[in-house]
Amino acid sequence: MRNPIHKRLENLASWQHLTFMASLCERMLPNFQLFCQVTEQPAQSRIYQNILNLTWEYLTVKDAHINFDNQLEKFEAIIPDVNNYDFYGVVPAIEACEALSELLHSLIAGETLEHAVQVSLISLQTVIGLLETNLDRELSEQELKASEEIEQELDVQWQIYRTLRECEERDVSLILALKNEIRAEGISNIGIEISQ
Repeated sequence: MRNPIHKRLENLASWQHLTFMASLCERMLPNFQLFCQVTEQPAQSRIYQNILNLTWEYLTVKDAHINFDNQLEKFEAIIPDVNNYDFYGVVPAIEACEALSELLHSLIAGETLEHAVQVSLISLQTVIGLLETNLDRELSEQELKASEEIEQELDVQWQIYRTLRECEERDVSLILALKNEIRAEGISNIGIEISQ
């Protein structure tokens, strides 16, 4: 499914791409947390959360030195293998990991636009996946566009994009406000809520 936001992301600076990705990863975090709860792997959930925290720190603390290669290595060890689980929850958990992996690769390589588009697509795919799993069939582009869940996901992505676009300079208070707003809401892109 095409999302017109991808073309618009070209107009943003790399710090805006990184903030956009971190925001979407933050929204997908409960999908991974729920999987970790169900499979009793609390340490995995903490690693994901910690890497996200370090990303926010990198975006908001001047001269923060973080070894993201090291973080990626830690992270790759906790990504679940779809073949080891026979319940749907592993899929959104893996997609949350794919999104964070894109963000880490982006931080390491310094290339942000393509990764930002990928994270946007992954987040959208998680919503599509849930809809199609619930209905037990593939949905057409038309059906997807008409779906309330897809509309909601696109709205959130556009809202984050618009908030960032209005900033000329890297604005630490705006970045923190975005993070805090998503954390306070605590609801994932597929409606999962984890009580902290």
